[in-house]
Amino acid sequence: MDSTVTTVTRRGISMLRAVAAGRGRLTCSCEPDLFVDGLPCSDQFTAHALAHAGLLRAKESGPFGQPVPAVLTPAGEALLAAA
Repeated sequence: MDSTVTTVTRRGISMLRAVAAGRGRLTCSCEPDLFVDGLPCSDQFTAHALAHAGLLRAKESGPFGQPVPAVLTPAGEALLAAA
C-alpha cells in the first residue's frame, strides 16, 4: 500500500466492499473515477486515493475514459478482510 495513505475511512471501506461485490467500475485514466451501480461515486478523491494506494484496479484495459469492471488487489482484499 502507498505510504501516503495511512488510514482508510469508513467511506473507503464501503467503496472497497462495493467493488468486492462486483458493483464497481473504474474509468481508464491516470485518475480513475469510480462508479458504483452505474452512478458516479460522490467522493472521487477517496476513489483516486484507493486506486493510487494499490487497493483496487481496473480488471481489464479499455479506451481512455471508458468505465471497465473494478476489482480489488490482494492488498485491498487483505485490508477489507481486516476491517
